[in-house]
Amino acid sequence: MMFQGAKHIGNDVHFKILQEIGGTGINGTTNSDRTNYFEVVPTHQLETALWLESDRMGYMLDLLDEKSLANQRDVVRNERRQRYDNVPYGRERFAVAEALYPEGHPYRYLTIGRHEDLEAASVADVQGFFRKWYVPSNATLTIAGDFEPEQAKALVQKWFGSFPTLPQPSHQKIGAPALTQTVRRELDDPFARLYRIHYAWHSPPRLGGGDIELEVLADVLGSTGWGRLYKALVLEDKSAQSVSAYQGGAGHSGTFHVIVDLKPGQDPVKAELTIRRELEKILREPITDAELKRVIVGTESSFVWGLEDVMGRVERLQYFNHYARDPGYANTYLQRLRAVTPQRVREVANQWLVKPHAEILTKPAAPAGPPEGTGPKGPGASAKPEGTGAKKPAPEAGDAAAKKKPAAADAAGTDAAAKKKPAAADKPADAAGAEKPAPKPKKPAATDKPAEAAAAKEG
Repeated sequence: MMFQGAKHIGNDVHFKILQEIGGTGINGTTNSDRTNYFEVVPTHQLETALWLESDRMGYMLDLLDEKSLANQRDVVRNERRQRYDNVPYGRERFAVAEALYPEGHPYRYLTIGRHEDLEAASVADVQGFFRKWYVPSNATLTIAGDFEPEQAKALVQKWFGSFPTLPQPSHQKIGAPALTQTVRRELDDPFARLYRIHYAWHSPPRLGGGDIELEVLADVLGSTGWGRLYKALVLEDKSAQSVSAYQGGAGHSGTFHVIVDLKPGQDPVKAELTIRRELEKILREPITDAELKRVIVGTESSFVWGLEDVMGRVERLQYFNHYARDPGYANTYLQRLRAVTPQRVREVANQWLVKPHAEILTKPAAPAGPPEGTGPKGPGASAKPEGTGAKKPAPEAGDAAAKKKPAAADAAGTDAAAKKKPAAADKPADAAGAEKPAPKPKKPAATDKPAEAAAAKEG
């Protein structure tokens, strides 16, 4: 709805205006903690971008009606079908959340929404949500680039200063739920071709105590080429097609994941024994100094590389502002990273990875064969089935390509882990002045995360 239009700019012109002034990276993303909107424009067009953002913050509801809501509802429901319901391991994403979080917890349902809730959403629902959450007191505006700060502040005052002062909505603090026993569930997935083992534990919130240590541990376990689980299952045993591990911190609490995709015909029981063996070793003995050094050097290098472009700097400023309440938290973050010790990693692992957790096992379901009497020798083999003509493709999703690790939430850019190089901005819009408007993005999925984990985490 935020890209649909607002009172002063009109309907369906947001992208066209930004394209005509040379804007790129125009998009929005959402995850379980926040939603953001962003664009990169030439320095001399900063005021245009602020004008557009102020109009949809202050006057978006003026153009909201049942027709526009129905249009966007269909887009989101179609995206859910394309990216969640009808893809390999899509069911797994919902199963992990349901196993870890009880009814009523804000992380139980993915940000894409449920079909029944999307269908039931009314104009009044959207209006109420917008008026409660999309207010200046609950938003952060981040600007980075080649400009004079005082001039930029004057423009912000010009376009946002007249908005009424509204109370900030209350934010509840919700800790990680305590599972009383491990939840084990097996899924039949008609879209999957490989057997997947997915273990998930509750873990610390993003930037909370132990979060960085578990990120280090995830690298030690799952890094391609040298990670312990990777070596054991991919290189030595040769039973796994891929292995990944990641610490998915979020605002209230996090989740630590281990994911293994087995090659066809391999024994999942044997693979699970290997996973448990390597985890038990981590709990008994500290990781090596060499492993720790490798992770710290790689993490710090990626962090610095992520500041090369202006979007990366904006992402980092808002990421730290959102989760640490300090946009200048970078030095503290690096100090915390460098202070990690092998013994501390072991202590944190023993604090979190010994608890009951979720074990979601995805089994490829054999696809249904053709009806009897069809096929190359059956009647009408060459006939075109009814209703299979070309269809208009759905709009592309607006979020950036998923990374190996789940992305951290940045309110001014695509999701990117604090320790990893931020994802590149979305494909640039057409050249300035192009007649063809950019496609309206769908509500981004949030996985925003990992390639190997096939969207196990949203962004």
